[in-house]
Amino acid sequence: MTENQEEVINIFKDAQALLEGHFILRSGLRSQYYFQCAQVGQYMDKVTRLAELLIQKLPNLEIDTVLAPAMGGLVIGQEVARQLKKRYIFVEKVNDVLELRRGFKIAPGEKVLVVEDVITRGGRAQEAIDIVKNQGGTPISLAVLVDRSQGKATFEVPCTSLVELSFPTYEPDQLPEHLKAIPAIKPGS
Repeated sequence: MTENQEEVINIFKDAQALLEGHFILRSGLRSQYYFQCAQVGQYMDKVTRLAELLIQKLPNLEIDTVLAPAMGGLVIGQEVARQLKKRYIFVEKVNDVLELRRGFKIAPGEKVLVVEDVITRGGRAQEAIDIVKNQGGTPISLAVLVDRSQGKATFEVPCTSLVELSFPTYEPDQLPEHLKAIPAIKPGS
């Protein structure tokens, strides 16, 4: 583990954002570990540092706008946009599908960086990328704080993650015994 990765894990632990128990992930999978990034989002010094570290990992990108999926990507997306001095917009769930609302527009050819907090399967990140394309924009890259996909989440744009942590995930009908004994909770992203 690199020094930066260790710093990121410590930031999550200090904010009590790395939880242990039996969790139902947004993807429907189950896990013994859960990243509650909203806990980190309470502390702007931590958010500022995570955004600095994430931006350092990004290649030199020519972008116009940062877009984040709600809820998880809101705080980190806004801070990345602030540090990059770029416009910031977000997409939000309507009937469990992401939509561009609130009068936000993406101009034809507008270059967009999508920022997300955590990906497991990458569904919300892909929805955000698809919205950019459907609006006529150009998705340039995806930046995430935590990639827990074990290399399985792939996108048509480059994906940069601050840390890659491969905690096991399970289908609900394939739980190990130690998780079966713990009530499952869905803490929300």
